[in-house]
Amino acid sequence: MLGGISIWQLLIVFVIVILIFGTKKLRNLGGDLGGAVKGFKNAINEDPKKSEDEKDDTQPASLAHEEKDATFDNTNVKETADKQKNQ
Repeated sequence: MLGGISIWQLLIVFVIVILIFGTKKLRNLGGDLGGAVKGFKNAINEDPKKSEDEKDDTQPASLAHEEKDATFDNTNVKETADKQKNQ
């Protein structure tokens, strides 16, 4: 089993760890590890939501900017065309 490690060997290691650290420290360690994993999962799940919100916020501003540029460019083109016709 498991690369030559039997269940009895795992139980012996587990008993030694309990004797060294005690059940209270192991329980706290398990709770801390679980909290860290939960926080990590929450952080990963929040990032796509934030980036989607940021994209939604920036798109209307960029569209408005593009519209101004388009209108400005059309005005310049018309003015340049009128000047060329007058010459």
